[in-house]
Amino acid sequence: MVQHPVAEANDQSPFGTLSPSEFYAKHQVTHNSEYITNSRGLKLFTQWWTPLPPTKTIGCVAVVHGFTGESSWFVQLTSILFAKHGFVVCAIDHQGHGFSDGLDNLIYHIPDINPVVEDCMRYFKTFRETRAPNLPAFLYSESLGGAIALYITLRQRGAWDGLILNGAMCGISAKFKPPWPLEHLLFVVAAAVPTWSVIPTRGSIPELSFKEEWKRKLGCASPGRVTMRPRAATAYELMRVCKELQGRFEEVDVPLLVVHGGDDVVCDPASAKELYERAASADKTLKMYSGMWHQLIGEPEENVNLVFGDMVEWLQNHAERYKKDGDVARAAASDGRA
Repeated sequence: MVQHPVAEANDQSPFGTLSPSEFYAKHQVTHNSEYITNSRGLKLFTQWWTPLPPTKTIGCVAVVHGFTGESSWFVQLTSILFAKHGFVVCAIDHQGHGFSDGLDNLIYHIPDINPVVEDCMRYFKTFRETRAPNLPAFLYSESLGGAIALYITLRQRGAWDGLILNGAMCGISAKFKPPWPLEHLLFVVAAAVPTWSVIPTRGSIPELSFKEEWKRKLGCASPGRVTMRPRAATAYELMRVCKELQGRFEEVDVPLLVVHGGDDVVCDPASAKELYERAASADKTLKMYSGMWHQLIGEPEENVNLVFGDMVEWLQNHAERYKKDGDVARAAASDGRA
């Protein structure tokens, strides 16, 4: 059974009592990071993890984190999990998140999703070309990252060998949206005071996402995380994104694994199921975990290992399938059949 590294964390550090370098060494992965500058002059933090021998590298995973998240906390532990099972893993902090600069020096401010999608596509393309050429490549995404990853696959058709949507923002739960009538007047507030951080939601994201209390504390202990209400323009954009993507579910044709907590009250489970049903993907799998919450890594250890074990198995199977298809193509070319 897969053992997720989060089991070694405590409520103050994802690495528990170890230093980061000790943690990487224990899990037989290497870690590197660098800043890049995007087209808008913002410095964005990127990092990557690579398996150490004797583990063979069999694929690449590009990680897309969610709203108020970052690549250096819980997401890093999942990245280490994928790396130790044979994948070179890269991640980027979105504008205003983690260690990246914010638009207008503001945190968690995304009035337009399109530049964020472009940042991801540019970085992932460069990373794959320089550090993971000729490897099958997959997208792994959480929450808002799921929406971003869907846009990436819609704009880069045929460029990705698979997509994992973990608690994807295909629709915002009615139990979390701003109360009526603000939801329907949000465009007015967003236009008038776009950076106003007063948009109420029905509970805070950490409280509604992490079932385990100590993991909730760990999430809030991140130096890159601030608990605050969404900004008006950002809240409006997230709702617009959901509506737009819901109109394009039939266009999704990438190999797809949808995993979602059945009791998620942040991102709507029904919308994730609808995406699965309507997607054109010939290769698609839905895993709806009854009783689990939005942050599947925030579940008790047994649940975490079950869920992420399913993801690792899916990645390994698809990487192996890619290798077999490549071996057949090379054999056909060598004997004149192709």
